[in-house]
Amino acid sequence: MIIYIKKIVLACLLISLSGIAAAQIQVKSLPVSAELKKGEESQFLDGPSILKLKDYFVWGGSVVKGNDGKYHMLFAIWESGPDKDSFSQSWVLESKIGYAVSDFPDRDFKFQKIILKGARYDGDPEAWDAQGVHNPHVKEFEGSYYLYYIGGKDPGEEVGPDLDKRNRVQQSQQIGVIHFDSFEDLVAGNFKRAAQPLLSPRTRVKSNQVVSPSPSGTVAKPDNLIVVNPSVDYNPKSKEYMLFFKGNIYEPSWKGVHGVATGPTPMGPFTARDEFIFDVRMPDGKIASTEDPYVWFSTKYDCFFAVVKDFTGTVAKSEKKVLAILKSEDGIKWEITSEPLFMKREVTLENGQTIHLDRLERPQLLLSEDGTPLYLYCAAAVENVNPKTDGSSFNIQIPLAVIPAH
Repeated sequence: MIIYIKKIVLACLLISLSGIAAAQIQVKSLPVSAELKKGEESQFLDGPSILKLKDYFVWGGSVVKGNDGKYHMLFAIWESGPDKDSFSQSWVLESKIGYAVSDFPDRDFKFQKIILKGARYDGDPEAWDAQGVHNPHVKEFEGSYYLYYIGGKDPGEEVGPDLDKRNRVQQSQQIGVIHFDSFEDLVAGNFKRAAQPLLSPRTRVKSNQVVSPSPSGTVAKPDNLIVVNPSVDYNPKSKEYMLFFKGNIYEPSWKGVHGVATGPTPMGPFTARDEFIFDVRMPDGKIASTEDPYVWFSTKYDCFFAVVKDFTGTVAKSEKKVLAILKSEDGIKWEITSEPLFMKREVTLENGQTIHLDRLERPQLLLSEDGTPLYLYCAAAVENVNPKTDGSSFNIQIPLAVIPAH
């Protein structure tokens, strides 16, 4: 009997291990309803599958399907124009969170209003998110909605005398959350703003030009200097919520690394773990730089998946700055899949034209009930948007088809 039970346990273990080993999601993008246009300064995409607004930069957007059957997007937005700072400056200093809605998941999103600004606009220049808000990530858990976002403030020249305002604010970025029961409440302002960040860095290690550095000899943790790019999901195995985030380390130049914090509710409290996750190594043994994780648990495959922007191409085994996919049984230990390239920086239009994009990032997904990707929402630009002031960035909505496993 004991031998028989052991065999059953071993068989179950092998099935479990083979399941995670076989877990594989490979997608192809379907044509989008858009066309290439030329402005005074830049080329850009526009059309039903594009959210682009005159006199604004539009960036990362996150979508949920509401109880009303409509699709609700929260996205980063801030003013553009010849009298404004360039994209690379202004996203840090001026980003806000806008709201758009559509009857369809992949087109016709209509801008409604800006629902969240830096707290300085409400007369609170000392708040943790006083300067600007960015990186919206909206989730629905048990009938309620949660907007995870990042915010920053200017800590002042006295704590960063060798840094300009943009870099002081950037180094202050932390993660917050707003809970709301309906999008009607959100639009009406019937929510409580996050008085304190949900997650803050534990270490501030950088060789120079650092605000409020950690003591000499401190070992950088994954939540080093900043915590940004929040992605949250429930872990049905551990019965806890997992908040995935990006921090910065310097070897000696900047590199995006990731960690995870766990908590009992969507509002936390969250406790960051020490492990570096998405730990894929380059030939020199150092962690490959990634950012913008979208992480979800798939009941179909009984594991977690993550889509990340891969700066070096090491994770995707492809060219630089593509989207790569990883998998994990527990959300802590990660491995790349057998087909790790999730998507190149290109999109096919309905007229058959393929457009190469300079930027395709901040991936957010709309999933089926079993955790299969259906639609991808990305911040995008056809040309290098960093020096631009013309609002030539946009959010693109891409329908996906899952390629059957062989």
